[in-house]
This record gives sequence, structure tokens and C-alpha cells, in this order.
Amino acid sequence: MNRGGPISAEPRINDRIRVPEVRLVGPSGEQVGIVPLAKALELAQEYDLDLVEVAATARPPVCKLMDYGKFKYESALKAREARKNQAHTVIKEMKLRPKIDPHDYDTKKGHVVRFLKQGDKVKITIMFRGREQSRPELGYRLLQRLAEDVQDLGFVESNPKQDGRNMIMVLGPHKKKTEAMAEAREAQAARKAERQGEARA
Repeated sequence: MNRGGPISAEPRINDRIRVPEVRLVGPSGEQVGIVPLAKALELAQEYDLDLVEVAATARPPVCKLMDYGKFKYESALKAREARKNQAHTVIKEMKLRPKIDPHDYDTKKGHVVRFLKQGDKVKITIMFRGREQSRPELGYRLLQRLAEDVQDLGFVESNPKQDGRNMIMVLGPHKKKTEAMAEAREAQAARKAERQGEARA
């Protein structure tokens, strides 16, 4: 049952606050204490600030004296900055056969190294066919070998486990995605500077 319109995510401010008293926090974060709403609104006018409800579920609700316009602007900036720095960890997948030839193994290992350097997780799947299913130790050994080969860049996040015809292991990067992205940007900038230098020479 819908009671009224959608719930607003915006806090209530000034005369939109409808309670007899509030727990008031001053402009510098100092605790003023529980005061009647009329008194809190009066103080807000004196300071030329807004009365903003910061904890609506508290009893009585907590309100703070602040410049709401500035607060909203700074919150939006912070949220945008957080989104920019929030790198989504991607899970890449690499499939191998238990009897993989050395060249093929090196190629696949190269991909795993690249993914881990980029700060991504890698799910390694060993696919068993026919009789190979009776030799799970082949897949296990291969996964262990791969984990050892890339241990400088990643670690075993979930140990090899049998899943039907497959055996799966997840490798996690030592480097956080944000660090990997920052390093990639620096390397790109360095290459660009180098190219410009060569062009001038």
C-alpha cells in the first residue's frame, strides 16, 4: 500500500521539520542539547544558517545548524570523487585443459599476468574431458604451477575445487584496481612525454 508520494532522500530543513523539540548541534559540531523547535529555528536565523535534520529516527531528531546549500554542494562533490575512485573489480576467466602444451600454457599465463597487473581477479577453469575426469590431480598440479608462476602479482583467493567436469581456482591481485589504474595513467603520461621529447629532437 502506497502511503502518499515517494520518500524523499533529502533531509528536512527549517520549517519542514515538524517535531516539538530537537537535539541541536551547533555550526562547529558542538552539542547544544535538547531545545524546542521554535528556539532552534530562532538560532538558525541568528546565525544566518539552516536548521537541517541529520538523524530523523533519533528521539528527539538530531538537527544541525549549517549552510545547507554549501553542504549539498560539498556532498555532491564528495560523491562524484568517490565514484571516480571506485574501480570495479572485474573477474576475468581463463580456461585451460589438463594436458596443455607448453606454448599454449605460456600464452594463457601471459593473459593471467596482464589481468592481475590491471588489478582484476582471474577465475581459472580446468576443463576435463572423457577419461581426464578420473585424473583430477593433473588439473590440481596445473593450477598450483600457475599460482606459483604468478605469485609476485597475485594470490590464491579460493583454492582449487571440483565443479562437475571442471576444476576452478580464483586468483586475486596483490594490487588494488585503483592503484593499477593510477600506475597505468602514470605510465601512459610518461610514454606521451617520451614521444613528445623524441618529436622535438
